[in-house]
Amino acid sequence: MGIEAHRLDGIGTTIFAEMSALAVRTGSVNLGQGFPDEDGPSAMLEAAVEALRGGRNQYPPGHGTPELLDAVIAHQQRHYGLTLDRHQVVATTGATEAIAGALLGLVDPGDEVVVLEPYYDSYVAMIQMAGGVRRPVTLRAPDFRLDLDELAAAITPRTRLILLNTPHNPTGTVLTRAELEGVAAVAIEHDLIVVTDEVYEHLTFEEPHVPLATLPGMFERTLTISSAGKTFSVTGWKVGWASGPEHLVAAVEGVKNWLSYSSGAPLQPAVAVGLNEHDAFHVALAADLRAKRDVLCDGLADLGLTVHRPAGTYFVTTDVSSYGFADGRAFCAALPEKAGVVAIPSQVFYDDLDEGRHLVRWAFCKRLEVIEEGLGRLRAGLKN
Repeated sequence: MGIEAHRLDGIGTTIFAEMSALAVRTGSVNLGQGFPDEDGPSAMLEAAVEALRGGRNQYPPGHGTPELLDAVIAHQQRHYGLTLDRHQVVATTGATEAIAGALLGLVDPGDEVVVLEPYYDSYVAMIQMAGGVRRPVTLRAPDFRLDLDELAAAITPRTRLILLNTPHNPTGTVLTRAELEGVAAVAIEHDLIVVTDEVYEHLTFEEPHVPLATLPGMFERTLTISSAGKTFSVTGWKVGWASGPEHLVAAVEGVKNWLSYSSGAPLQPAVAVGLNEHDAFHVALAADLRAKRDVLCDGLADLGLTVHRPAGTYFVTTDVSSYGFADGRAFCAALPEKAGVVAIPSQVFYDDLDEGRHLVRWAFCKRLEVIEEGLGRLRAGLKN
């Protein structure tokens, strides 16, 4: 007899933990999980050390340290022209906790949540834990654009909110202003809340990210989520935040109080240093990632894979059907033994399994020599 609550039915170990463990076990190059192998700004790291040694080791305010709240406020004003106060920002244990807080705090059992498919796996878990009903709108290969007619058709009288991710993981799509205006029109027409996951906001390669909250009529109904992990290459710090109108932020904080209560006392002021003083880091990081994207995309294309070149994030998607495997999961399961490389099967991010069956996600947020080593192994293993 199972001992887990039914709300956990079907929610197993995250695919990222599974595939990263496989990489360690087999000595494979990990081009699966999206963590960088280089650190963020040295001044930010030193600020964390200074905070540790300076006694910032007890519970910080649950809402967030004043330095971090003020840095997020300044960041949103400087980059996007959004005016916030401290009641409109809450610090969280990474963006993952912010998403959990938003869904648990805003969704009642039976409420429908419209989400872009493929989706980050925590969305599925938290919608289910909240008792919500997932309504996917699929971004379809080869261009992975948002079909606004499909979005409108997904709305029902039970729709509570739209969970929007742009720049989008795993496809790398960056929604255009026209697409966002379409989302805004739907949200306003049906009086919906929109929760936006914008953790890759600074990691775009051709066009800048546009926050939905900046569009007319959207600030008052949009909860914006981001984090330091991707912007400053410190994914293990788990310092994130949610910002927006006070009542939406309060819903997140109301849940956070009973999850972690507070987060990373010495890390929050260090992240504030990053936000206030190191815009140049993420500008350079985006340029570096663009170059690595092109190396990985070109290398995968040379192997005969159909490559969908991303406009942002850490990830590139390929169609692996030309290699004769039943699906992407079978391909990824065989890859460590065949080539000594680990990737992520995209089908785990889909309700529509046919749409994602032969797609595989690869990460290029690695040192160039790691990417080249992975490509070399793939050339040797897949050609045999």
